[in-house]
Amino acid sequence: MRLGIASEPEAATRDTPERSRAFDWPLAHEAERLLRAHLQSFLKRNRFALELSERMKTETATDLFEWVDHLVLPGGLEAELEAAGFSLRADLETPNGEAVYEQLRATLPRVLIRRGSETMPVVVAVRPESIGNFIARQNLEVEPEGEPFSRYRRSVVAEENGTRLEAVERNGYLGFVPALLKSDELSRILKAKELWSTRRRRFADEADGFKVADELCDRIVRLVGRDLACQFFFESERAYWESRNFAGRTQRCRQERLGLGWGNHDHHTFRCSRAHFRELIAFLLKLGFTRRERYYAGSEAGWGAQILEQPVARIVVFADVDLMPEEIEIDFSTHPLPVASRLGTVGLWVALHGESFLEAGMHHLEARFDFDALRHQLQQCGLGMMKPFSDFEFLRQAFTEGERWPVSRSRLERLLSERLITEVQFDQFFEHGAVGSHLENLQRHGGFKGFNQKSVSAIIAATDPRTMAPGAS
Repeated sequence: MRLGIASEPEAATRDTPERSRAFDWPLAHEAERLLRAHLQSFLKRNRFALELSERMKTETATDLFEWVDHLVLPGGLEAELEAAGFSLRADLETPNGEAVYEQLRATLPRVLIRRGSETMPVVVAVRPESIGNFIARQNLEVEPEGEPFSRYRRSVVAEENGTRLEAVERNGYLGFVPALLKSDELSRILKAKELWSTRRRRFADEADGFKVADELCDRIVRLVGRDLACQFFFESERAYWESRNFAGRTQRCRQERLGLGWGNHDHHTFRCSRAHFRELIAFLLKLGFTRRERYYAGSEAGWGAQILEQPVARIVVFADVDLMPEEIEIDFSTHPLPVASRLGTVGLWVALHGESFLEAGMHHLEARFDFDALRHQLQQCGLGMMKPFSDFEFLRQAFTEGERWPVSRSRLERLLSERLITEVQFDQFFEHGAVGSHLENLQRHGGFKGFNQKSVSAIIAATDPRTMAPGAS
């Protein structure tokens, strides 16, 4: 089944027509059914977990399954896991020699298989953004194992009928063993978080903004390492995006009532100018990202996107840029893109609001929800949802109605003088502003890890500031 249309793998090293073949992420229905069956059996025996699951659905429109970090199951299931597409990860630390199984090409929880005793409880571990907030909101009388800000923290939440619900927090670490902080590590962590959260975002020349951020990144990586630097950067990016997006603040508040935070994030989308796209990609690579598939609009052109993933921090980025028809054959994430004679959807958004990486902030944050439940619940909060741009069994996506931002006269005058907008558009944007950001409602099934280019093309067009301006035809 072909799902990732007109995208390409990054395994090839040369920009040749062969690289433009379709790239498909598989559907892992059997693997998801297997894990959900174990989870359902668990919920029948653990009342606390069942009630938490129900509250997640009714109060946050999320599915407990999307919060599961891992399950710990008894031995004897190895063959079943392998048949469902799971692979043994021998590179990860576990406390008692447990074997770790992971579906490497899907968005599914991992499974630890115990060796020895069959009498140990079955474990489901959920992963909120902050274990301390989770404990407080759940009114638990427990103290987490692992120091604050250390690489791995865990806490027993509820143990019933041969089952144990746990909560875990990760900080730049994929294994399962807590460790003490080094003597000066806490101070370096706190400094790194502060440096990201206070970084300057407004510059007369945006090139200076990229240079300052790049130098700051070097400093923070020296302080805490690449993976923590990445995690803390995106924590600050989500906070900045929230400050400019009412739907994001509303949903974050709903999720924090249960102490969950944004632990259900799926990807972060940046819109970038052609002039600075290479710098954005280089910055992300410095944070430990690897380039995944690229999307582009084929003969229609108009836009392109590089998808990147940081495997330890488990962050995915969708980086958007305007493209010309002749540029679909090059690796536009590394080749310089010259000044264009016109602005597409992405370029105009950046020209109106600034770079996502700097003043504007992210175009949207996408998190995983029960798609229909979120639409209904946000409607009760007075927040509307745009028409879905993906509506498949394995992938459903829709934006909240956009947050409209004012546009400065100086930006509009420059665009008008360069004949990149009309006088009518100048008046519309100056009077009414332009849509800036969204929260994205996404639901995945079958562990599907990718996106659908045709659907992305539709929403790129649908969010063009010219067509979203009041009175525009």
